[in-house]
Amino acid sequence: MSAAAPRPIELREGGVHDLPSVCRIMQAAFDPAFGEAWTQPQCMGMMALSGVWLLIASIDGQDCGFAMARAMLDEAELLLLATSPAARGRGVGGALLRAVAAESRNRRAATLHLEVREGNGAVRLYQREGFKKVGERRGYYRGTNGQTFNALTLARPLR
Repeated sequence: MSAAAPRPIELREGGVHDLPSVCRIMQAAFDPAFGEAWTQPQCMGMMALSGVWLLIASIDGQDCGFAMARAMLDEAELLLLATSPAARGRGVGGALLRAVAAESRNRRAATLHLEVREGNGAVRLYQREGFKKVGERRGYYRGTNGQTFNALTLARPLR
């Protein structure tokens, strides 16, 4: 008996109407000990800014991941990326990241930037997708227990 074929990941442009789903995914995906999840009003405020876009990933019609990014002039920034725990290891994060890079190129960005907490498992994904460390902010993140964590600034060329 052979294993079932992996279900395809579908990507679509998101909008404000997707924010309840985005927040559910973010709450499930982000460890609450670090307080990194944004609130729905924070997401809505960001989406109101020029150059910001949202991508939604789904499998079998169920939202399972998202990415929010922005582009300005010749630079783009990945603001948020999350995959629901049940969909991890299925390529959702990589598909979203590659789609953000492609859209950033379409928007004429030469570089894609992001910031991530040191020790976050997503760092491995970013490295596989060609991101390199370009900076560090010491003590930038504060966990709910008061402990601080460094932020890594990563970037990858798009051209």
